[in-house]
This record gives sequence, C-alpha cells and structure tokens, in this order.
Amino acid sequence: MNVVVIGAGLGGLSAAAHLSKSGHDVTVVEREAIPGGRAGMIRSHGFSLDNGPTVLTMPNLLEEAFQAAGANMSDYITIKPVDPMYRACYADGSTLFVRHGREAMTEEIRQFSNAKEAESFGRFCDWLDKLYHAEMNSFIDANFDSPLDLVKPWRDGLALVKLGGFGKLGKKVASFFDDERLQRIFSFQSMYAGLAPYEALALYAVITYMDSVEGVFVPEGGMHQMAAGLADAVAAAGVEFRYSSPVSKIERHANGVVRGVRIGTGDGSELLEADAVVCNPDLPVAYRELLDDVKIPRVARNGKYSPSCLLWVAGVKGLPPAEASHHNIHFGEDWDGSFEALIEDGVRMPDPSILVTLHSLDDPTLAPDGCTSLYVLEPTPNLSGTIDWSRERDRIVDSVKAKTASLGYPTDVVVEQVYDPQDWERMGMEQGTPFALAHTFFQTGPFRPNNVNKRVPGLVFTGSSTLPGVGVPMVLVSGKLAAARVDAYDRR
Repeated sequence: MNVVVIGAGLGGLSAAAHLSKSGHDVTVVEREAIPGGRAGMIRSHGFSLDNGPTVLTMPNLLEEAFQAAGANMSDYITIKPVDPMYRACYADGSTLFVRHGREAMTEEIRQFSNAKEAESFGRFCDWLDKLYHAEMNSFIDANFDSPLDLVKPWRDGLALVKLGGFGKLGKKVASFFDDERLQRIFSFQSMYAGLAPYEALALYAVITYMDSVEGVFVPEGGMHQMAAGLADAVAAAGVEFRYSSPVSKIERHANGVVRGVRIGTGDGSELLEADAVVCNPDLPVAYRELLDDVKIPRVARNGKYSPSCLLWVAGVKGLPPAEASHHNIHFGEDWDGSFEALIEDGVRMPDPSILVTLHSLDDPTLAPDGCTSLYVLEPTPNLSGTIDWSRERDRIVDSVKAKTASLGYPTDVVVEQVYDPQDWERMGMEQGTPFALAHTFFQTGPFRPNNVNKRVPGLVFTGSSTLPGVGVPMVLVSGKLAAARVDAYDRR
C-alpha cells in the first residue's frame, strides 16, 4: 500500500518505521524543516536547546522503532543513563537525589529518611513491577475497538484489581511511605497524565515505574536526537521524507474512503495520493482543520484536558551551582493546594513547583564554554483556566526567571524562547496544552479517542491524544499501534 504519514513527530516516525517493516511504500510529510514535532530544537549562538520532552524513559521502546526500520539504535544515537535522575528540593530545605538502580536508591532513602522507608522502597518497586506487567501487553500496547475489549485480558484485569490499581494513586503511594517527601517524588508523575495524585487511579503509577524503576536516560546531543536519529534510520529503510510541506486537508473519495493529502493551499497546492493516511497532529485539531464534515469525537470535544505549562528555554552565561543535577525539581510548600489551584480552580499555583533541566551539564557540546542551557518548566492551567495570558504573560515569565535566579541558576541570557498556553495552541495543541487529554478512567483505553474512525476508512491517528496516551514511551507505542491498524486495513 501507499501510505502517507502526516507529521514527523515521534508518533509519526514510529508509525513509519513499523510500516516500512511491513513492506508498505511510505511518505512522511512534515510542515517544519526538521523532524521531531514537539521534540524540537533551537540552535543559536552556539547553543542547542531542546524545547520539547525532557525526560526519556523506556528506551527499549525507542530501540524497537529503530529495529522495525531494520537499524541498530546505537548506529544512530547514543543513549546514556542520567544519574542522579532527579534532584528533589523541598520547601523544608531537604534534598533527595533519585538514583539509578534499586540498591543505590534504597541506600539514598536510608540516608535521607530512615531504614523503614528504605525497606518500603523495595516493596514499592515489586508492586510497580507487577503493575507494569499487568498493564503493558493488555492495556497499553493494544488497540481497542470497544469497551468490551477490556474483558478479554481478564487475567491481567483481575491482577490490576488485586494490586489495588483502581484505588487512588496518592493513597496507594502513602501506604508504602510515611515520609510525605517520598510520597511526592513517587507520585508527581501523575502530572504527566494530567491528574493530581489524589484523583489519579493507582494504575497510573505505571508512569512512576517507567521513571523511577526503569530509569531516566538522555541521548547525546539532546532529546531532539531521538527524532533526528530515528528519521535517518527510517529514511535509510526507504521511507521518503518531504519537509516544509504543510498539509491543508485530508482528501477523501465520495464514499468517505481516504484518497490522500493536500499539501499547501490554492493554485500551488498538490494532491499526494495514498491508500491510507496516518495522522500525527493533535487529534482534535486534525479533525477540525484537516477533515470536512467529520465530527470530532465527543471525548475530544468535551473532555477534560491536562494542565499546560509555561516553558522557558534559554542559553545563558555562567555555570549552574555545584549541587545541581541534570533534572532538578523544586517543590512548593502546599502540595495538594497547588494541584487544586492548577486543576480545579484554573489559576496559577500559589507556590509553584518548577522543573529545571540542565542538558548541558552532562553534554557540554550543547552550550559554549562557560555557558549553560536552561530548560525551566512551571505547570499552569490550560486555556480553559482563568489566566489571561495576553495580559499576564510578562509578569509570570518575570517571576519564573526571578525564582530560577533565586535558586542559584545563572540567568544572564544570550538566547531564549518562552512558550505559554497560547503558544502551544498556535502550534496546534488543543486547549493550549502539550499534554493532551487527561488520563481519567473514561479518557483512557477504549474510552480515549480511537485511532480509527469508521466514517473515514483508511485514516489512522497516532500521538498523545489517541491510544495509548501521553509521554514519549506511549507515543512510540501509538505509532506501532497505528501501523498495525494500517496492516489490518490492507488485509481487509
């Protein structure tokens, strides 16, 4: 089959890799001049600044995409563990280093808290391991056609019930740890799913498994190299790439079946015909802008979207404090109150927690001598919140910069870029959030917008707004699932 993939983000690249393995003729069309989508990069004044995802977990899933393209990942990119994975700084002045490996982390917790909490960490890891294996094959790496598909893997579903997967994440983590600081570091990952720990189901601790047990990694040359390397491998497998080629419409035959994609608009537009189309842009935006007379799925139209973020990336003069790590989480004082403000009230956190990532700390090639690459992220409400970004942006940005400086990081800017929810919306992200639909129970699995639509045969979606969800590992899986849908369509 001739297959067009719209978008060279990680989902689209993963789909292209798996489609090439199945023998399809694949063309990837990308509006930007480089691959990566949200995993982009700014190169200026000797700096290389990642402006997308900053945490890589489960690199085996990235390697699987390379293998599908017939390539060895190590021939294209070098992946290194980040250790310590995080430096967690608390309002009481204490600091916890999240170490790679169970033994190292057990000892860290013993020194940071006490022997009882250290012993609990082992039990916590055992629970996470069981949770992950109950979820991965049956509920994450799986296509769904209806909620009844949840019944088929009943053994794994029963295992999730026995493991307490349908209780609340915050309470489950607290059942292992009395130390509130440990509860924070092992439950903050629910933010990636767009939920507060007190409202997220415990089964979303699978993100904590990927993060704290399997470990955090980084590619040499920055996170963007994931996409750049995979694009090179996919191109070597025979996939054609067309950059700087924005798609304006998904064309269909009179019976609704996909015909191809239209690149550009007006007299200079071009129809690129295809038997199937894989669509990587944010699903609700793709429905609205690329499809005529096809309703956006109700859950995407009326669903609950994840919080957004203010992201400040900068190349600055000076070096970070000696105690800084690659990833630094600075927790605010009021944990639950911050989530209530952010998610329930739609206002800025009264005492914001921020993530400061220093990519150049472990890879000096990303910044000139004596300089640092800064990646500072503060969670914020999405555009359904109450913040008027057109009026409040400058004040909020100034406060984030001031807080970053007060924490000891250099802030003498050489080059910078700021992204707020309005910017994310302009970049094609629904509700101005790069984290898509929140992973509430009824927005997960068969209840999430499906990657196929019976009204548009031959069209398949990939990315964080469809199956299985948000985050680099999930998006890579979504590409694999999309390719499986195309294969099934080819065999119909």
